[in-house]
Amino acid sequence: MKTTNKLLILVLIINSMLNLNAQSNKSTLAVISIDTKNIEIDPMAMGNMTRVELEKLDTFNIIDKYDVQQLLDKSSVSMTNCFGKNCLVELGLKLKCDKMFSGSAEVIGKNIIITFRLLNVKSNEIEKTHVEEFLNIPEELQNMVKLSLCKMFNKPLNVNLYNKLSKKYSFDNTTNNPASDILVLDGPRMGFTSFTGKDLEIIKGKKNQGGFDLFPMLFQFGYQFEKQYLNEGNVQALFEFIPLITGLDQSYFIPSVTLLHGIRSNINGWEFAFGPSFNLSKMAKGYYDSNNHWQLENHWKESPETRGTENPNEIIKRMDSRGNYSFQSYFVFAVGKTFKSGKLNIPLNAFVIPGKDGWRYGLSFGFNAKNRK
Repeated sequence: MKTTNKLLILVLIINSMLNLNAQSNKSTLAVISIDTKNIEIDPMAMGNMTRVELEKLDTFNIIDKYDVQQLLDKSSVSMTNCFGKNCLVELGLKLKCDKMFSGSAEVIGKNIIITFRLLNVKSNEIEKTHVEEFLNIPEELQNMVKLSLCKMFNKPLNVNLYNKLSKKYSFDNTTNNPASDILVLDGPRMGFTSFTGKDLEIIKGKKNQGGFDLFPMLFQFGYQFEKQYLNEGNVQALFEFIPLITGLDQSYFIPSVTLLHGIRSNINGWEFAFGPSFNLSKMAKGYYDSNNHWQLENHWKESPETRGTENPNEIIKRMDSRGNYSFQSYFVFAVGKTFKSGKLNIPLNAFVIPGKDGWRYGLSFGFNAKNRK
């Protein structure tokens, strides 16, 4: 036999011996059943679920459920009513195990309370007790058992899952709201919009020159209608319809409608959205003369100096307080975060609208309470 093969066999033998030694150092543990109250699962099934999750932890040598059942049959003890300390110690001695595991899961009010107890058979004492309180979501009972055991025996914990199942005001998702795929977050929106570039000059400009003579920060208010069509994992996808009225604070009426498609984090409430916006604003055709002054289109024909000659300047269309209302379209990029106060959601959003004559930007906030359809 080659030297390499001999070394490989030796390594395998040593590894097997180490594994056997590690197994022998583990305490033997038996799970009879876990008591249940007001939950649609019987104590035996709850016990089996707990036994499976304990085996995954690889902390104890778990006695096979069939061996336990065989002993119970011989002892004429029901698996569904052995929860007391004396009964557990007696069975533990017969099973020749080091520890017994018991507990309960019950609905109290709007919560599921899971209590686990680890009993030392030899000392006849409760070695460890652990209690966890979860939201009343029976579909997630196995995850609740897993999380409780991880905390009880100081194993790595899925904090995200734990928060979803235990925090009353955690952001909604299909984990903590399994009966509903749609979460409605409609509510009022208010804020302001401002301008840059040439648009800023027009907003501030005098009315006889086509400006609007406004302070370049316009208040706006409206309502957000939201349709959620995906709510899985850490992300939810949204469609938002937002009608707004802008400028009433300065005696102007500028209606608009914005259609946004976005995503929101279920973990921290951050969201990003984008989409078109349409509004009614006063527009007029005109041109910039040699002095870079804005003139209406008919100014060239009416002016004594230019009447009867061809206008060499490019005719364009822009905002003008002397013009007529017409539909305009823009594209909006928005980012925001929803803050929570009890059941109240407070969304805060910033948006930007890029354009060749200047960018528009602003902030908005609103409020709403959770409401399911």
